[in-house]
Amino acid sequence: MLAKACCQLHSLDLQHSMVESTAVVSFLEEAGSRMRKLWLTYSSQTTAILGALLGSCCPQLQVLEVSSGINRNSIPLQLPVEALQKGCPQLQVLRLLNLMWLPKPLGRGVAPGPGFPSLEELCLASSACNFVSNEVLGRLLHGSPNLRLLDLRGCARITPAGLQDLPCRELEQLHLGLYGTSDRLTLAKEGSPLLTQKWCHTLRELDLSGQGFSEKDLEQALAAFLSTPGGSHPALCSLNLRGTRVTPSTVSSVISSCPGLLYLNLESCRCLPRGLKRAYRGLEEVQWCLEQLLTSPLPS
Repeated sequence: MLAKACCQLHSLDLQHSMVESTAVVSFLEEAGSRMRKLWLTYSSQTTAILGALLGSCCPQLQVLEVSSGINRNSIPLQLPVEALQKGCPQLQVLRLLNLMWLPKPLGRGVAPGPGFPSLEELCLASSACNFVSNEVLGRLLHGSPNLRLLDLRGCARITPAGLQDLPCRELEQLHLGLYGTSDRLTLAKEGSPLLTQKWCHTLRELDLSGQGFSEKDLEQALAAFLSTPGGSHPALCSLNLRGTRVTPSTVSSVISSCPGLLYLNLESCRCLPRGLKRAYRGLEEVQWCLEQLLTSPLPS
């Protein structure tokens, strides 16, 4: 009834709903050509709905979000990445939130998919162990030069080398924070400069919370913000270094070189003096932090 009566309807939010998948598939078959946005909560019903998307019933879809429900589903979602790229070629935003999912294996000798040429935001954030690797990220983003936001919080398998290979050159938000992940993988101690050297001219938000980069590695990474093309000030306005090994001199340098910095998280940074290990919000607080770092004795 909705598909026939609401000819202008282009967005459908089915999060936490009990609508049967057969009804949703029927709706998409009728109205899919005009659909632009779709929000889903992962359940046993999701597979059939995604199957309809893979069948190109929503060729103009721009936003797709699939998130876990209140009760996390223990059965991984197997996502045919390449088929989704063919079925939804206009996708601009793809979010798989707090979801346990696996990409369908790419057969031997099978050519890469067409990619998502219009994709501007990819969010794969998860609070639990996930299977996102450099290879998976490459399959998703090899054809996405216009990406602006990349959220990989909890994706402990992703390395700086894998990110450096991505085709996007104008990334504005990069979230790599690890928040209480149960993943026992050994975290990379080197490589963070690969990220900042690639995107220091465009990054507005950078989250490295919980990463294992060494003091020297972080120093080299954040030094990329000391000089930007054309002598302009860096765009960086939010920096999360919670739980990292960043040093006082490195923090002082990045604050001094980024006058637009409005958020700085230094909680649990073991190399910083006591009393300064907290989050700073607003220009005044960030500048106060700089003054304290310049006058405080170095930790022993």
